[in-house]
Amino acid sequence: MAHSEEITPEFGEVREEEEFDHARLQAYLRDKVPGAELPMQVLQFRGGHSNLTYLLRFGEREWVARRPPLGPLPKGGHDMSREYRVLSRLWQAFPPAPRAVLFCDDSSILGAPFFVMERRAGILIRMRRPLPPELGDSPATFRRVSEGFIDTLADLHAVDYEAIGLGTLGRPEGFLKRQIVGWMERWERAKTREVPMMEKLGAWFLDHMPPAQPPALLHNDFYLHNLMLDFKDPGRVVGVFDWEMSTLGDPMIDLGIAMGYWREKGDHELLEIAEVEPHTMKPGFLGREELVHRYALRSGRDMSHFQFYWAWAHWKNATVAEQIYVRYVRGQTTDPRFAEMGVQAPALAAAAARVASRIGFPG
Repeated sequence: MAHSEEITPEFGEVREEEEFDHARLQAYLRDKVPGAELPMQVLQFRGGHSNLTYLLRFGEREWVARRPPLGPLPKGGHDMSREYRVLSRLWQAFPPAPRAVLFCDDSSILGAPFFVMERRAGILIRMRRPLPPELGDSPATFRRVSEGFIDTLADLHAVDYEAIGLGTLGRPEGFLKRQIVGWMERWERAKTREVPMMEKLGAWFLDHMPPAQPPALLHNDFYLHNLMLDFKDPGRVVGVFDWEMSTLGDPMIDLGIAMGYWREKGDHELLEIAEVEPHTMKPGFLGREELVHRYALRSGRDMSHFQFYWAWAHWKNATVAEQIYVRYVRGQTTDPRFAEMGVQAPALAAAAARVASRIGFPG
């Protein structure tokens, strides 16, 4: 049974190091966001290791402001203008996307470029925290959550991105190769120690790229903790967040990332470093094979190269974890959660090698 102190509130007072001039922000928003003429209360959302997300309350009206984290940023990451561009349009074709209403590139207002979007209400499943009590513990509920999760991803990949003005969001041709090369470079910049398997895997991925499928709009970080579920029906996704890396490309990349975050019994390298039992290990959650099959049925996509993308996702996430950890090592943040990330990269590299060995990686 989880102790009550382990349950992190959705939001709280703004951390001292991440404060800003409230009056300056309100003055900027006053004639641009509905309700901003009323007194403003600012709170900070507690989830995530990445962007800083603030709750802005004006009476009963609530908005959410997002800006990049403090300190130097990795190339191509934390792109607020990109996230705003996607969310200002995607809501028209994909209801779980919250609508963005304002973008500001004046860093004097909030300390960095930021955007404002509508606030959604629902159930959030937080990483390394107990499941929210609203979900209960019924296997039938967890099955519904699993189905809603994978159906939402398939529905995103069915969006006609040209019709909503997002046809120039990315360059699908050659996307996978650029991703592999780019993440190899990021690893070199972020690594705090040598993990030889990372270089070996990167070279193997480059030499064994599958043919690309017809492109789709990608979330590029789709996993259970970026979703919000309906209070009355947890199988219905009412919010999908963190769109800063969204682009156009092979939808298998998104599916690989989503399944890379999913945990089941065979993921021994990752289970050994888990601080708590992963949520998807609980009875009722669908297994990875079941999820991939359901995605195939709903999307009509070819799954024959799925394991390549699953292995690649583990490898990529090793660098993501290292980018987070190195900020703590360099003293760019005091957030204690960042200190815990040091074990992640070697374990993720080992998991990537295990999956890739099924399709020919020599290990």
